[in-house]
Amino acid sequence: MWFTKSAKEVLNELKVDPAFGLSDDQAFTRLNKYGANKLLAEKKKSIILMFFEQLKNWLIYILLGAVVITIFMGEYVDAVIILLVIIINALLGVLQEVKAGKAIEALQKLTFPKALVRRKGVVIEIDSEKIVPGDILVLDAGRIIAADIRLIESVNLQLDESSLTGESVPSEKDASLIQTDLKTPLGDRLNLGFMSTIITNGRGVGVVVGTGMNTEIGKIASIINTEVKSKTPLEIRLDKLGKTLGIIAIVICVLIFIIAMLQGRNLSEMFLMSVSLAVAAIPEGLAAIVAVVLAIGVTNLSKKNAIIKKLSAVETLGSLNIICSDKTGTLTQNKMTVTSAFTLEGLSTIQKENSTSEELIFLAKAMILSSDASYDNGKGTGDPTEIALLIMGDTFGMDRKALHNNNKRIDEAAFDSTRKLMSTLVEEDGKLMVYTKGAVGNLIEICTHVLENGKMIPLAEHHKKRYLDEAIHMSDQALRTLGVAFKPVNGKIDASEMEKDLTFIGLVGMIDPPRADVKESILKAKTAGVKTLMITGDHKNTAFAIAFQLGISERIEQTITGQEIDELTDEEFSEKIYNYNVFARVSPEHKVKIVRALKLQGNIVSMTGDGVNDAPSLNTADIGVAMGITGTDVAKGASDMILVDDNFSTIVSAIEQGRNIYNNIKKSVIFLITCNLGEVITIFVALIIGWKAPLLATQLLWINLITDSLPAIALGMDPGNPDVMKEKPRPAKESFFANGAGVHVLLGGCLIGALTIIAYFYGYYEHGYSPFDKQVPQNTIEYARTMAFMVLVVCQLFYSLALRDERKSIFSIGLFSNKYLAGAIVAGLALQLIVVWIPAIQTAFHLQMPDLRAWGIIFALGITPLVVNEFIKVFIRVSKKNG
Repeated sequence: MWFTKSAKEVLNELKVDPAFGLSDDQAFTRLNKYGANKLLAEKKKSIILMFFEQLKNWLIYILLGAVVITIFMGEYVDAVIILLVIIINALLGVLQEVKAGKAIEALQKLTFPKALVRRKGVVIEIDSEKIVPGDILVLDAGRIIAADIRLIESVNLQLDESSLTGESVPSEKDASLIQTDLKTPLGDRLNLGFMSTIITNGRGVGVVVGTGMNTEIGKIASIINTEVKSKTPLEIRLDKLGKTLGIIAIVICVLIFIIAMLQGRNLSEMFLMSVSLAVAAIPEGLAAIVAVVLAIGVTNLSKKNAIIKKLSAVETLGSLNIICSDKTGTLTQNKMTVTSAFTLEGLSTIQKENSTSEELIFLAKAMILSSDASYDNGKGTGDPTEIALLIMGDTFGMDRKALHNNNKRIDEAAFDSTRKLMSTLVEEDGKLMVYTKGAVGNLIEICTHVLENGKMIPLAEHHKKRYLDEAIHMSDQALRTLGVAFKPVNGKIDASEMEKDLTFIGLVGMIDPPRADVKESILKAKTAGVKTLMITGDHKNTAFAIAFQLGISERIEQTITGQEIDELTDEEFSEKIYNYNVFARVSPEHKVKIVRALKLQGNIVSMTGDGVNDAPSLNTADIGVAMGITGTDVAKGASDMILVDDNFSTIVSAIEQGRNIYNNIKKSVIFLITCNLGEVITIFVALIIGWKAPLLATQLLWINLITDSLPAIALGMDPGNPDVMKEKPRPAKESFFANGAGVHVLLGGCLIGALTIIAYFYGYYEHGYSPFDKQVPQNTIEYARTMAFMVLVVCQLFYSLALRDERKSIFSIGLFSNKYLAGAIVAGLALQLIVVWIPAIQTAFHLQMPDLRAWGIIFALGITPLVVNEFIKVFIRVSKKNG
């Protein structure tokens, strides 16, 4: 722990003289020992490996088995079609995986090409990769630190560590400090500098104590590398469904084998029947259809400022029940803002519409003239605190350009961390004035007068008490306070004389305020059963103040710090996790620990953030959400979703969209499984009673891949339910068949199967035969299969309308409110007509053209499942109303 040792101890341990630095031989030896100062990425998987990983799926195993059997039987067209389905599904999966996981590449970009080091007594610029432990780094404003360092010299040194710690304001560093507490949070280690942080002010010298993967940034890279991304709820459901269907297909095929043997059927017919049933049991188009529905959802979300990197993440949004949000830049504006000012006239809230007194104008003038920052056209440079003071002047309608032109700075006493003050000597209209700003407690001690009603009067004890009480009051609200004073002088004075006998004007309180619409979004999420937690590197009081304003937390007891987390075991922390809504002063490791503890309790967790320090937790969460504008490339690389507008409210909109997408995917899955069950029942029943197969494998593939797919995709594009955010999040382990959906599948499948068998029987009957007859002409069998084929498809097409809502009638929803579904039904019927109309296709599928009477029966039987379902819905609505 370098921060617990003095600079001298660290230099001795690293065997280096700060005035001389390392020699070339020492640097070379250490480079070989510690390695280059760069981050290491996990070895990438090859495209081929990714492709074969997509094939590790029960559905795929069954289909591959079907391919082998069809090739063995000489049914090459069937084999090619099934193989194409497998390849397309695998390619879709590879495409998604290639797009994801760019976090380490982004981290590597944070290693900077050049750094100033002292070697052999000379300051030189070298490639940052060649820096080694023991190197003496020379620091100046604007430079980015190239490795982790223990400071050995510091003069007014300030570092922007926001991307690493989450703090809005630069950290003031002090090389002389020795911190004894081993659990000191990262943001409080004031004698250290970290790789990738920016020097905003001052200068310094540091000795390198960590390079490459041994830096704090390196630790983050290591966490990202070792974190195993868990499967999304949708992937788990689809895997489970695939396994179930796969087992069902195997069981059915074994049963067929046994039954066929008992019936004395020939081997060829038995195998073809097995292939037909395997094809019937598995919805081949399911993976592709789910991917299409998700892709449509991704497109819609992109129009609402949310970019999704992984398709399955869209559905996970709908399962979310906890949002862990970073504070700075996500819940807040990441912009220090003066919210209140105090003079002896009283406390004032800083707003544009406020009438501003002369004392407040003078206070703002004094603050501006004792600042070094600049702010023009919405962009500022310099200390965020000083930028906030300039914006306060703009809020008061002051002309800062004219103010600076009329007030020439003659001299200054620069800020330092000991005095905690900054003073300027200014000339205005031939008169000289000193303006001093800084910490209220320090400033008031060097004042002899106060400004009251525009007059300078002697400072009394009650004045001092009023100012200090107000400073405490502001601090209790997590406001950063700053006081300002002045004094007229007759001529130019030394800097040492500026900070004496001053007149105190007043003080201001500033904070990084919450975003305007975040509170409303948090409330909307709460109504939907989604809890928002704040996780930040900022101080406890500041974090709680913002959380209280936003309705995240009601009591300070609901806030815990990283140091307090370290005092608990993993089991204790996991048990107590629900006691806290705000996690303050936390490190990247703490953030990961919090997310893991929440996931262990069965929650689906989202983590939002923008800094490098957020990357590990973004990677660990079920959904990592990065900011598009302020987010670092590292955060974006580790995330699943990027908010283009950096708006927390967009997450809530995305949850709503995710819930509707899941509902639509469920409709598609239930539709496909119902259709497949109808096919299985048709073939299985026919086999049991000794009939020939009513449907061939090619016919089933046509139905599953073409005519079923169109309504399934269209159901995935169903308009969203406007009341979806009034519902609680569904359990992560909830099956597709929960809440009566399983019964729906059984009833629908049995009905469609029964109607198809009736149509098959009618095909024989119309030609004067029965399916039980041993000698039947081939054209009669083909005609009967045509009837079964047509009725099955028409049943499925019309039945898709019944699945749009579990309770509402299709007439109350509107037959054409989903134009895509109406179009899919028309297209499906047109394709069926083409198959039986065009001679070449008709021959390929072993079909015949039905006569006029047969068409009437086809549509009468085909519309039956929809009509039956509408009557069941009426019964459900009446029962619910009477109940």
